[in-house]
Amino acid sequence: MLMKIEVNNLSKKYGDKYALNNVSFTLEKNKIYGLLGRNGAGKTTFMDILSGQTMATSGDIKLDGESPFDKQKLTESICLVKESNNFPKEITIKNVLKIFSFFYPHWDQDFAEQLLGEFNLSKKLKVKTLSKGMESALGITVGLASRAPITIFDEPYIGMDAPSRKRFYDFLLEDYQENPRTFIFSTHLIDEVSLMFEEVLILREGTLALQEDSEILREKTVAVTGPTAKVDAYLQGKEVIERKDLAGNSMAYTYGTKEEAVSAGLQVEGVPIQELMIHLTERKGA
Repeated sequence: MLMKIEVNNLSKKYGDKYALNNVSFTLEKNKIYGLLGRNGAGKTTFMDILSGQTMATSGDIKLDGESPFDKQKLTESICLVKESNNFPKEITIKNVLKIFSFFYPHWDQDFAEQLLGEFNLSKKLKVKTLSKGMESALGITVGLASRAPITIFDEPYIGMDAPSRKRFYDFLLEDYQENPRTFIFSTHLIDEVSLMFEEVLILREGTLALQEDSEILREKTVAVTGPTAKVDAYLQGKEVIERKDLAGNSMAYTYGTKEEAVSAGLQVEGVPIQELMIHLTERKGA
């Protein structure tokens, strides 16, 4: 069951501060989304409301037209893996898998066992004995093996080394090809995972700063390098994301096309999505 997510004028207020302020967007079925933003931007609040763990102050989220709050048939279609405290500390990994297998109708035990082997996790270990990296690997195992139609990873790999993270990305992409579903990925390691994203959402202080297809985003932004005079001429009338000048040469990130920059006699590369996120979340009124 693939599910469309509709976010309608969603707000969440804690005291006099809005964690989310009148946010609206739609996530289509069967895509990998990058949900980006600084700490406190509202990402975790959105994920908690989507997974039915908390209520909105106003507005709503609909999954195929229904609210997920307090509806088991919808919440069992959503698996949220947070950066920590996903599991009771006193139980074994074996029992973690058993509990999750009862809750998620599409649970794949064989896949879970395969992932435990890949990450060198013994089912006899208790959660409280796991290092941060091992607990992250268990969270990743549960998230992927749940085969939930909506699977959400919120900074899922705290403590994992680079090779282990690379294995996780490979497993996710392979499983996505074989078992299509919606993945929502919130991370600060943006450059490391941005090529996986099919669509990017950037939250800034509880509001939506950007929602764009990743390929279109890459086509709309360029990193240009060349003599300062040529760069100055090219940037005339354009919005500059970032610029650096050194010894008569300049490098700038801006909105434009590769063809236009090449015809201006400049070297051209793509703009890292992380740089774009930093720019959009620093600007006032972005």
